[in-house]
Amino acid sequence: ILYENILSSCFSEYAVAWWLYCWQASFRIANGGRCLHTSACCHKVQAGRYRPSPRGDRPLTYEMANPPHYIASRKSWNSWNTTSLEGGLRPADTAIEDIFIRRFMTGTWHSLFVSEVIIKRQHNIIRIAGIVRQAVSARKMYFLIGYCEELLSYWLQCPVKLELQSVAEKEDVVF
Repeated sequence: ILYENILSSCFSEYAVAWWLYCWQASFRIANGGRCLHTSACCHKVQAGRYRPSPRGDRPLTYEMANPPHYIASRKSWNSWNTTSLEGGLRPADTAIEDIFIRRFMTGTWHSLFVSEVIIKRQHNIIRIAGIVRQAVSARKMYFLIGYCEELLSYWLQCPVKLELQSVAEKEDVVF
């Protein structure tokens, strides 16, 4: 009761009630009281999983068809680098650069990429891989490859190589 009078003069009644509740709970645990908290088991693992649309108008690619727990056995990572290892340099900068590269590539090759943009870093070279549709002429495709390599090399201050494969239709990469 002494604690209640001291605390109520300094804090609101809600803060006092919360403090008393925590103090009583810690007292019960310290004195051998047993507390058991239970909650319903929820086995909902939805993150990173894609489902085909009910009408079948949005098919899945191979990357999307495999759930996340198949990374490193059936599918690989979309970014290959060593910054996440212990003692790795610039992990935050590398992540920001990867996001920038992906946005730049999808914006430059608007609606032409039919797969994910894969970024591989080896020493000082950044290699960007992916699958594109053959919706533009070969001349325009070569121009876009040179354009992306030059601008990204200038902005990222290291050599950038594009390794693109092309398919005739988007349905050719549907799993």
